[in-house]
Amino acid sequence: MIGSRLRTARAASGLSLRDLAVRINTLVSPQAIGKYERDEDMPSSRVLMALSDALGVSIDYLLSDGDLALEGLEFRKGTGSAKEEATIEARTIQALERYLTVEEILNLRSVDWEKPRNAPYPTHDPRDAEDVARSVRDEWGLGNDPVPRLAELLEERGVKVVSLDLEDIDGLAAKVTRGNREAARVIVIKAGAWAERKRFSLAHELGHMCMKMVGDADPEAAANRFAGAFLMPADALRAEIGAVRSSISLGEIAAIKRRYGASFQAIAYRCKDLEIINKTTFSDLFRQFTARGWRKEPFREPECMDPAYEQPKRFERLCYRALSEGIIAESRAAELLGVSIAELEAALNQVEADSARGDIGKHPTEGSP
Repeated sequence: MIGSRLRTARAASGLSLRDLAVRINTLVSPQAIGKYERDEDMPSSRVLMALSDALGVSIDYLLSDGDLALEGLEFRKGTGSAKEEATIEARTIQALERYLTVEEILNLRSVDWEKPRNAPYPTHDPRDAEDVARSVRDEWGLGNDPVPRLAELLEERGVKVVSLDLEDIDGLAAKVTRGNREAARVIVIKAGAWAERKRFSLAHELGHMCMKMVGDADPEAAANRFAGAFLMPADALRAEIGAVRSSISLGEIAAIKRRYGASFQAIAYRCKDLEIINKTTFSDLFRQFTARGWRKEPFREPECMDPAYEQPKRFERLCYRALSEGIIAESRAAELLGVSIAELEAALNQVEADSARGDIGKHPTEGSP
């Protein structure tokens, strides 16, 4: 039966039943497609091929069993509509299915979420997030050092990180149920966002995963506090700029940004939370940010990191590995990666060129004092 896969593929394309019927030149009615999605009927081979072409998925995909579902969705968003959220949920499920498929192809054990030993930690107040962030860092052996690539760290710990082209939504976090297996964890980030914003979103979602709100504690405020504390540990930040400051220059903030990969605004909030600066100094900094246009989209802060710096890479690496080992053909690799064969070949050529120059994985500020 194809109901679940057809419904997911249609939602991922942002199409209504009527839209999809038009896409296939009304070979069947919207009502007939609805019956397919409810597993009340099966399409003919001709209709199945038309649906496959219209939705950009293979017939094998539509006919295969799909048992993934997202639970506990938490969107980081501006004004995303219910339709956009449903589309993103479906696209996330598709991306995860491809991710788990390539792991199966390579006979890899799908890494389960390696949560810190005592997580989720009871959190009564946003200030408790400081201790939670410190505990997570200790559990993972990070000390007070900057985390250079957060997406990669989370993937090493079993979190599936997916990058999608999003509009009004910055990302989401969810549990992924998959048959009889333990629920996996996924974080989706906005592909085009600047890297500092991706890093904060990743740390914010990690906070949600590691904390359990008690009483009337504000979960968003706590997750924001966790993100700042995880990216910029209190002791390390105070050692950098002092325990109490009556003012702080933009040059100093830029230096902190280079070290910790956080935005000017996140650094200002962090200094206020730690009472390194008072509310007056904090407000003065934000007036400067506003006057320079640093709070408007697209962001134009100094020292901005490239959006590609925090792109998750594990899934792509696994696809290339399966291809290089001859386990899958180029056509299958392209299908998994969601690109054409020509785009795949261009990407492989670029990887070889970058490898020859020694540029793979290098950030412009890495290696600088």
